Amino acid sequence: MMVPGIFIAGTDTGVGKTYVGAGLAGALREQGIDVGVMKPAETGCLLRNGVLVPRDALKLIKAGRVDDPLDLVNPYRFRDPLAPAIAAARAGKRIEIRKIVSAYRILARKHTCMLVEGAGGIMVPLTNNRQYLDLAGILRLPVLIVARPGLGTINHTLLTVMALRSRRLPIAGIVISHRSKKSPGLAERTSPPAIERLSGVPVIGHVTYGRKDLTSIMKCLLTLK
Repeated sequence: MMVPGIFIAGTDTGVGKTYVGAGLAGALREQGIDVGVMKPAETGCLLRNGVLVPRDALKLIKAGRVDDPLDLVNPYRFRDPLAPAIAAARAGKRIEIRKIVSAYRILARKHTCMLVEGAGGIMVPLTNNRQYLDLAGILRLPVLIVARPGLGTINHTLLTVMALRSRRLPIAGIVISHRSKKSPGLAERTSPPAIERLSGVPVIGHVTYGRKDLTSIMKCLLTLK
């Protein structure tokens, strides 16, 4: 990979960021590329035997076949399914950007490239005064946008593109994540080309329900400079 990694951002929560991230991690490993993964903060974690279990982070670890310490891959985890800054406050804790950046740098030195997954949308508060938009800028990673295909996605995706461009952050492309078995309706068929035309950002792939091989999307990312 010609860039140090990719920051995976969604247009909203539950759009399929982890599915795409895990698929890309697996595809990169199959190509013989040493990929590292990171989920800086995860909320909505299960509590098992008094321990918070970050399911998304563990999926990324399994897909990327990494043996890095969980506290580096996922420095912060919380039980409440809320924005990280809010979940942290409710838990009586505070998220520190420098801790996340330090963990990222340790992992980045170990691996050829990194996949970093955000939480929710790019404007979700990570700390009291920082959003995921800020973290993507600090890490200096191109952003891959994962979007829904249906009604409302044009607005959500264009706003995400505008936010990234307001900080002059590079956009790696847009992936449309289909999370339903249903055949695409009119909105699902017409929204992606409209997004591409209106934003000027290429839709580099569609992840249909149940699709596990993201090799074609991964190859698009490999050409980034």
